[in-house]
Amino acid sequence: MKKMLIGLGGLAAVLLAAMPAYAGDTIKIGLILPYSGQFADTATQMDNAIKLYVKQHGDTVAGKKIEIIRKDTGGIAPPVAKRLAQELVVRDEVDILAGFVLTPNALAASDVSVEAKKFMVIMNAATSIITTKSPYSARTGVTIPQLNEAFGGWAYRSGIRKAFTMVSDYGPGHDAEGAFQRGFKEAGGNIIGSVRFPVANPDFSAFVQRAKDANADAIYVFVPGGVQPAAIAKALAERGIDARKHKVFGQGELTDPAALKSMGDAGLGIVTVLHYDYNHQSALNKTFTGAFEADYKRVPDIYSVGGYDGMHLIYEAIRKAGGKTDGDSLIAAAKGMKWESPRGPISIDPETRDIVQTVYVRRVEKVGGELRNVEFDKIDNVKDPVKARMKN
Repeated sequence: MKKMLIGLGGLAAVLLAAMPAYAGDTIKIGLILPYSGQFADTATQMDNAIKLYVKQHGDTVAGKKIEIIRKDTGGIAPPVAKRLAQELVVRDEVDILAGFVLTPNALAASDVSVEAKKFMVIMNAATSIITTKSPYSARTGVTIPQLNEAFGGWAYRSGIRKAFTMVSDYGPGHDAEGAFQRGFKEAGGNIIGSVRFPVANPDFSAFVQRAKDANADAIYVFVPGGVQPAAIAKALAERGIDARKHKVFGQGELTDPAALKSMGDAGLGIVTVLHYDYNHQSALNKTFTGAFEADYKRVPDIYSVGGYDGMHLIYEAIRKAGGKTDGDSLIAAAKGMKWESPRGPISIDPETRDIVQTVYVRRVEKVGGELRNVEFDKIDNVKDPVKARMKN
């Protein structure tokens, strides 16, 4: 019977969508995250922030009780994510789908959002096209082009004229490479060389040497987290590239707190772009970070702030919609919404349903004996540039 339900999930969702939305006393949120597997810590960081938001703001909105039902995809598993979304809609009768750390899972679940007309909040997955797959989805995380195209333009304005890019050879790396190069070239810069290396590559020496030989004004690097940031920092140092003298740029994962602990002083001077860091200097962020550390004994990260803001969007959309839970009412309420986040001012673009936010440029410095990403410049009100071009 369970297999039959799952197999007929799409049909059931369509039938359910045709039924009237009854105003019950409980609003159910289906949270789909990779609670196990290699992305389990990412899910933990996001879910902890979700729990913190509910603790701070209560579990009742517009007179209705909030209930969260958690489902584990176990990692990158689009069929599993779609099945879980179907189960949440058909069996658990959730009103909202949320979470989504990983792009493939978000894309798969978007089909269910469309069929069942369910409000869907993308709290991290960063590929630009995701929100185009369901008219009921909105994003509170970031897009890779949003960060890197803005960063490419900033690099030119900061005096860089020739750049060399080196990125991991997979989807996010390609997106980052294309966005940085596009922003840099459109501003007037020249990309004088580029390389892609295997995602699991343990030795960056040859690639770094090619970048050094190119004699660029700056080297742009994109690698995923884990052990690779420290490995590439080591390769840069071994080839005589000191980021305090030779410009080394990258997306924030290159210098996240765990990476900085591993790379040591080789990280000093690296300049990165990101939309949030726990060291962001605002009163709201200090309160958020303090509460997060008190409850979970660690600092929040980009996944945490995406989950925290995702819950804010859900709560405020419900409140603005007067307690209605149908997808049309909630997405209409979400469009154009603005608020102050721990990361700074953010809003939901009413046309694309994507986040608009400040992009921060940071440099690794030693503060109180510890390596930190210190914000020294910013770009305000950045939209996803891919969708901006699509509109034009």
